[in-house]
Amino acid sequence: MTYLSTTYFGPVQWYQKLNRADECFMEGCEHYQKQTYRNRMVIATTGGLQSLSIPVTTDGSSLSRTPIRDVRISDHGHWRHLHWNALCSAYGESPFFDYYRDDLAPFFERRWDFLFDFNMALTEKMCELLDIAPRLRITEDYRPATDLSSAEAANDYRDAIRPKHPRPDSTFTPRPYYQVYRQKWGFQPNLSILDLLFNEGNEAVLYL
Repeated sequence: MTYLSTTYFGPVQWYQKLNRADECFMEGCEHYQKQTYRNRMVIATTGGLQSLSIPVTTDGSSLSRTPIRDVRISDHGHWRHLHWNALCSAYGESPFFDYYRDDLAPFFERRWDFLFDFNMALTEKMCELLDIAPRLRITEDYRPATDLSSAEAANDYRDAIRPKHPRPDSTFTPRPYYQVYRQKWGFQPNLSILDLLFNEGNEAVLYL
């Protein structure tokens, strides 16, 4: 049993956990946490790494006190247009971007109200494109790490997979693959799953 937080096109490590879990619980009852993959992805660009964050809001309460399923997506800054343009610019020359663009473009055209629902739709689409079929369930209540059994705690990645200060993970070793900007910047590990998909296509699953 594996526990994961919701993600916005999460990193390769996150999808490795999802793919390898016998059963995976997506945390739907926690409070929102800032500066995490819950509303952020990291991609490789000609200028280096770029973080793309979805602006979020609530109906009035503090974000840190808002259940993740109640966090709303804001239209501030035309982020959908900016994020899609960033992906087109970063990966337009990658081997498989054109192959997958029609599957992904609609997510940057339609307006979604809630971050959690948007991320779940993205996850389902990515599982389809990666050709993986995880047993995925949404938690019905929040169980802090201290309330988990030792076996459950060993597979609790809700706060372990994060952009800053990730927890050590002996079960994940990034395997190099082709990247558009590798010659310029070297191999960049554990980027958004989109980086792996656009560069490796149907062989992306072999890295999970």
